Amino acid sequence: MSTTVMVQGLYALLGFGLGVLVGLTHFTSLRWIVRLYTGGGALRAVVIQLARFVVLVGVLAALAQLGAAALLGGAAGILAARAFVLRRSDEASWTRR
Repeated sequence: MSTTVMVQGLYALLGFGLGVLVGLTHFTSLRWIVRLYTGGGALRAVVIQLARFVVLVGVLAALAQLGAAALLGGAAGILAARAFVLRRSDEASWTRR
């Protein structure tokens, strides 16, 4: 196995880890933003919404600088975090009924 393949594999793992962290933060904060919108804090919600996207794009751009493996790992981590948050919120909504 060449060192290039090993480095790309490590970049993919790094990207996945960062993607999970950013994805969890990104998708978990949606509930807070919805509460702000419905509670009359629209300006604050818009600012937080923009910050969420800036952080997400910044992390993906940084991973893209490391290469395709890191970027794909990051995207996979974000999708995994999305699935986790959606599953958790669906279970929480069932318990409230």
